[in-house]
Amino acid sequence: MTISVQVPDALAKALHLDGPQLNRRALEALALDGYRTGELSRGQVSELLDLEVNETMGFLREHGCAQSITIDEFEREAKAIRELLGR
Repeated sequence: MTISVQVPDALAKALHLDGPQLNRRALEALALDGYRTGELSRGQVSELLDLEVNETMGFLREHGCAQSITIDEFEREAKAIRELLGR
């Protein structure tokens, strides 16, 4: 899907949306907002930004969004990994 928005030049510059990485910066902002609001999971952020899990954690940490996982989340992820590996 392609999304197009109009941003005044002065604001685009203030948001660092005026350089060669315009699309990437906008996509990162969308991913961060989605994660902060709970609309996107870490996995979905990884998919949206085409990042590996460790890269996603670093990205979220850099932007003040890294959250520790609960025991239940850890156990669900561990179970999913075991199932994936056939163990």
